[in-house]
Amino acid sequence: MIDKTTSILFLLIASSAVLVQCEENATDSFLPLKKAEHCDIEQCQLPNCRCSGLRLPSTDFKGHEKEIPQLITVTFDDAVNVVNYDYYQKLFDGLVNPDNCSARGTFYVSHEYTDYTLVNALYQQGHEIALHSVTHGTGTDYWRDADVERLMAEFGEQIEMLVKFAKVNRKHIRGMRLPFLQISGNNTYEAGKRLGLLYDSSWPTQRYTSPAMWPYTLDYRSRQDCQIGPCPNAAIPGFWVSPMVSWFDTAGYSCAMIDGCIYPPKDDVDAMFNWMMENFKRHYDGNRTPFGMYLHAAWFQRGRHYFEAFRKFLLHVNTLPDVYLTTVSRVIHYMKHPNLGKPFMGCPKKPQATCIKRNCGLRKMETGEIRYMNVCDSCPSVYPWLGNPLGRNEYY
Repeated sequence: MIDKTTSILFLLIASSAVLVQCEENATDSFLPLKKAEHCDIEQCQLPNCRCSGLRLPSTDFKGHEKEIPQLITVTFDDAVNVVNYDYYQKLFDGLVNPDNCSARGTFYVSHEYTDYTLVNALYQQGHEIALHSVTHGTGTDYWRDADVERLMAEFGEQIEMLVKFAKVNRKHIRGMRLPFLQISGNNTYEAGKRLGLLYDSSWPTQRYTSPAMWPYTLDYRSRQDCQIGPCPNAAIPGFWVSPMVSWFDTAGYSCAMIDGCIYPPKDDVDAMFNWMMENFKRHYDGNRTPFGMYLHAAWFQRGRHYFEAFRKFLLHVNTLPDVYLTTVSRVIHYMKHPNLGKPFMGCPKKPQATCIKRNCGLRKMETGEIRYMNVCDSCPSVYPWLGNPLGRNEYY
C-alpha cells in the first residue's frame, strides 16, 4: 500500500503535468487576476463577452420576446452506470426538436462507480459529456477551500479518464459542475479557463428567477446573487457562467436542483406534471431564459411516479413548436449568436467512437481493495484515481 507522503508527491507531479498541458491552450490564464469592474456594454460584445443580465442584448428582440426559442437543458450529475443508464434511454427516447434534431441532455460525470462504456454510449448518441470531478470530494469544505491546482487536478484528470476510458473527444468536453454546487470563488473559474473549458454551471440564483438570468461571461462583475459562497470577484475573460435558476417547491421554497426541493408535490403523475409546468412557465411565459432541469437520477427512485411524470413533462414540451431540448454547451453557442426562430443551424454530428467493452478488476492503491470498472478497449494496470488518472503501474 502506498504511503501518504508518496501519494502527495504523485499528486503534485500529476497536477504539474496537467498545468503544463493546459498552458498551451490558455495563453492569458496565468496572468494575475484583476478585480472585475462594472460591465461596460459598449466594450462587452458578443460572441465572446456578455454582461450578466435579464434580457438578450440585441435591440431586434424588443417587442418580439415570444419569438425567442425556449431552450431546455436536462442535466444529470454523478456516475453513469447500469443503475441509471436505462432511465436515460427511456427519458430521451423518440424526442425530436422542431428543427428535426434529436433532443439531448448533459451529463456531469464523476469517476467513481462510472461505467465508461455507458458514457461512450451516451456520447455516441449525441449527449454532452461534462465534468463533475474525479473524487467528488469529501464534503463542501473540500471544494470551498480548493485552490486552483487541486481543481485542475480534479477536473483535468477527469478529462484524461473520459478521453482514455470512454473515448470522448477532448474538444467535446466543454463544461463543469462542482460537487454539492460548492464553488471556491475565483479559483473555480480560473481553473476552468486554464483547462480550456467553455463554461461552468454550479452557481444557483434565487433572486433572478422571474424574470430569470441569462448565461453570461465573467469579463466583468456579475450581478448574480451569491447563495453558496465564496463567489468570484475577478475578471476572467471569455469564461461563461450558466446560472442554475432555482425551482420553487409547493411551499414556495427555492431549490437549486429538483431533487433538493423539500416539499415536492404528492407522488401523483398529474400533480408532479403540473408542478413542473408551473416552474417551466416562469421562463416560457417570461423572458424565455433557458429552463434548467437539474437532478440526480436517484431522484426517480424516491417516488413511484416521479419518472413517469418527468417523461410526461418532456413529451408535452416536445410538442410545442418553439421549445428545444438541448445541451448546455449548445445553449452557450446560442448565447454567442442569439436569434429569433430556430436557434441552431443544422444538427450536431454524432461522434463515432467505437468502444470494445473491457471489465477490469483493479487494485485501488490507496486502500488495497479491488474495484471493478468497465472501460473501452483495454484495462489500466491499477484503479485510476487522483494523481494517477490512467492507472499506470509506474507511478508506484
